[in-house]
This record gives sequence, structure tokens and C-alpha cells, in this order.
Amino acid sequence: MSYVSKTYLTVRYAETDMMGIVHHSRYYPWFEVARTDFIKKSGVSYTEMENMGVMLPLTETGAKYLYGLKYEDEVLITCKLTKLSVARCEFNYEVYKMPEMKLMSTGKTGHGFVNRDFVPINLKKTHPDLWEKLCSLKWEDE
Repeated sequence: MSYVSKTYLTVRYAETDMMGIVHHSRYYPWFEVARTDFIKKSGVSYTEMENMGVMLPLTETGAKYLYGLKYEDEVLITCKLTKLSVARCEFNYEVYKMPEMKLMSTGKTGHGFVNRDFVPINLKKTHPDLWEKLCSLKWEDE
């Protein structure tokens, strides 16, 4: 099964710069919102994962800005889990201007699986149910 979450938002004035476009730094909080939605809509929340002792610190980020978004633009952010190993995962994002569904930006974030002490864990061994849930959601090119 391939799972893609969809998160909608409206660009706020505070997210724009002097040129009137969304500042590049604002995309990363949007990615976080989309990733949180992805995990929540998949049947487990970040809070539940953290209560299990599973943390997902950021290990890498990247973004490509194709066009600028402006104040009050309606936005759709898609999120999918594109890489998954017992120790790491990667999410990819696409940001669209609505209603025309114009691709405005793409991005990715990489994360490690660690315990509360930030020691890397093997998710498959320590939390097999969570591992299976994530495996079922990983994006497969079709």
C-alpha cells in the first residue's frame, strides 16, 4: 500500500518576506505539519510514538523552490514515506498552490529512530508493531 497524506493551509502574512513571497525558512514548519498529519492519519501519533520511547530526530533536510507563494494563497502539502530502514526513514513533500494544483516546491527530511536517551534503535526489533505499520505505508513507485 502506498500512502500519501494531504495537508491544507493558507499562507499567513507573517510567513512572507519583503518581496511578498513566502520566506524559504517557512517551508520546514509546513513539512513538519504535513509529517505530523501523515503519522496521525496512519493510525499512530507522534505523542504515542514518544510515549513508546521512539523519537525521530531530524538528520537531513532539503528543499527546491520552483515558484513563490504569496499571502493568502491556499496551499496543499503532500507527504509520503519514501525510505525506511530499521534505523532511519525519509519523507518527501510536495507543495501545491490551490486550486490550480501548481507544484511550487518539493522537499525531503531524513530522520533516525532513537530512544529517549537519543541512542539509535532497531525499530523492527524494539517495536515490531510500529515497524509493520510504517512498512505498510511506505511509498512504492507504481
